[in-house]
Amino acid sequence: MAPLAHQLIGDTLDSRHIKEWLRDYQRVRAATERLCAPLHREDYMVQSMVDVSPPKWHIAHVSWFFEAFLLTPFLEAYRPLDPAYDFLFNSYYETHGTPFPRPDRGMISRPTVDEVYRYRSHVDEAMTRLLEAPPAEHVGEILRRVELGLHHEQQHQELLVMDIKHILAQNPLYPVYRDDLAVAPAAMPGEFAWLSHPAGVRRIGHEAGTGAFAYDNEMPRHRQFVEAFELADRPVTNGEYLAFMRDGGYRRPDHWLADGWQQVKEAGWTAPLYWVQRDEGWYHMTLGGLAPVDPDAPVCHVSFFEADAYARWAGARLPSEAEWEIAAEAVDGEGNFVESDRLQPVASTSHGRAPSQLFGDVWEWTGSAYRPYPGFQPLPGSLGEYNGKFMSGQMVLRGGCCATPRSHIRATYRNFFPPQARWAFSGVRLARDA
Repeated sequence: MAPLAHQLIGDTLDSRHIKEWLRDYQRVRAATERLCAPLHREDYMVQSMVDVSPPKWHIAHVSWFFEAFLLTPFLEAYRPLDPAYDFLFNSYYETHGTPFPRPDRGMISRPTVDEVYRYRSHVDEAMTRLLEAPPAEHVGEILRRVELGLHHEQQHQELLVMDIKHILAQNPLYPVYRDDLAVAPAAMPGEFAWLSHPAGVRRIGHEAGTGAFAYDNEMPRHRQFVEAFELADRPVTNGEYLAFMRDGGYRRPDHWLADGWQQVKEAGWTAPLYWVQRDEGWYHMTLGGLAPVDPDAPVCHVSFFEADAYARWAGARLPSEAEWEIAAEAVDGEGNFVESDRLQPVASTSHGRAPSQLFGDVWEWTGSAYRPYPGFQPLPGSLGEYNGKFMSGQMVLRGGCCATPRSHIRATYRNFFPPQARWAFSGVRLARDA
């Protein structure tokens, strides 16, 4: 997917720019529906765990976002298709209204899938009218919210891929989401190398006022002293993680944080999520069905606890998010994203000269807790609930993954999940003190 249309600077834009935003709106919305196209009607309803939302709910919720934050306040005489949807498809915006309970999203059999798609069409038609003739006095705020809404939908596109995979993985028949995914190029990463970074005061975070999009949690840009460190040139591979497993990694408490070891015992973890051991070796569930684990591809679907335990076993640690961002600033940002159409991490072609796969393939756990930057200010109103209210009990991941849209990611992007989460496309990159 190409980058979104243009930078937003100021409150006045000509009609050509507004039409570009309408094209972007249509392009992002169409991408969501393409991700859902391989699903059967029965797939749309499943909620395989509390953290997973049924695909039907995702495609309704992203429409609700545009309705709640753009159409209702800015489109004169807008009428909702069904006022009840404002309750059913509100995710967590308590200042907007009372959200429907997240664990019960799989219980919403009505509206039907067809009715949800009619809802999307209703919202799309109204958004087209709004973007073709936005009220002049609100055009700047409208386009800022459109931009946020498009990035919000791209987040849900990645969540859709994650959730569809988790849903299908519960089926012992290992059903195939798509049998025409792109084949990964042949590659053998070889031994990883350590790339050195000197100590110094660095500037971290997004620079406000540039016109480039960023979430509020990426700001403000601020100074931070970072000690000299070394970062591995590529992520940890499945083969390297298998060595940890064979050395008793899931049986020895000495490598684990206390909460992590408790999680291992309670959940019975013995391997990354979706791995299945058979006589001939390890397999894992992919969106193309059950497949042998590629020893050269980055290990994926591991929690922060597993990433941290592996790093300790390897005599290293996880990078801080500041260290990761410093390394990523000099990288072009290309990688294996959703546009590659593999929906699976692939082996690195790195030879130690520069960091490889910092972007795409797998989200990389950092050792940093998800907390506000100095001077952080959430967005005003209900949109301020987007990021800031989750700054407790979460760890930061960086770089995007094979299910992330390319135009959605940047070096300052801060993703976050609880430390026990494994259904994201999350992996490991090692760091160590210089």
